[in-house]
Amino acid sequence: MQRQTEPQRGMGRPLEISVIIPVYNERQTIAEVVRRVQEQPFAKEIIIVDDCSKDGTRDLLQQTAWPDNVRILYHAKNQGKGAAIRTALGAVAKDIIIIQDADLEYNPDDFGVVLKPILDGVADVVYGSRFLGIHRSFMLHHYLGNKMLTLITNVFYNNMLTDMETGYKAFRAPVLKGLRIKSNRFDFEPEITAKVLKRGYRIYEVPIYYAGRDYAEGKKITWRDGFAAMWALLRFRFFN
Repeated sequence: MQRQTEPQRGMGRPLEISVIIPVYNERQTIAEVVRRVQEQPFAKEIIIVDDCSKDGTRDLLQQTAWPDNVRILYHAKNQGKGAAIRTALGAVAKDIIIIQDADLEYNPDDFGVVLKPILDGVADVVYGSRFLGIHRSFMLHHYLGNKMLTLITNVFYNNMLTDMETGYKAFRAPVLKGLRIKSNRFDFEPEITAKVLKRGYRIYEVPIYYAGRDYAEGKKITWRDGFAAMWALLRFRFFN
C-alpha cells in the first residue's frame, strides 16, 4: 500500500501539541503528572479524561483550579483506556497528539525525544520504546508478554518494532483523528499499531525512561489484556 502523507508545518508556525491523559484511579499521581507535562517547553493543551474513577480522583479533578490550557472530560461509567482516548479525540485541536498515562511510569521529560522525529518532519507516528531506554526491571511475565505481542506484530505487519505495547505514542493529529478506533480497553495499543502500519505511515521508535509499577503499586493491565491484544492483532490484520 502506498504511504499516506499528511500536511507539513505551514508558514513557519511552531507546531502545538495536544496531550491526552486517560485516568482511572490515579489520585496519588495525576496532579504531579500534569505539573510535569506543564513544564515541557511546548505550546500545549492538556485533555484529561476521567474514566469513572472510584478512589477520589474525580473529586480531586473537580476541586482543583487547573490552568486555562487544561480541559477535563468525564465518563459516567468505566469504559477503558481506548474509550477514554476516543473521547479525548473529539476535543483535541492542536497539530500533534501525544498520549500520557496518568501514573508516573512514563516521564514527561521525554516529550522532546518522542516528539523530535515528528517536529523534524521525518515521522508521522513515534513510539517511545521501553526496551531501548533506561527502565526499571520488568516483571518476567510482563516482559515475555510484551515481547511475544511485539513479535506477532512484526510477523503480521512486516515490521521491526521493539515495543508495540508502549504507552508513549505520538501522532500527527490528522493521522490519529483519521483512524476509526473501536477498542475500548488496552487493546487500543495493538489496534492503533495495526492501522498505522497497514496505512503505511512513517513510524519511528525512540528510547525512553520507564519506571514500571507492580500490582501493589497500582498496575492495572493483566494477562487477560494480553489475550485481547493477540485477538486485536489478528482481527485488524484482516478486517478494519
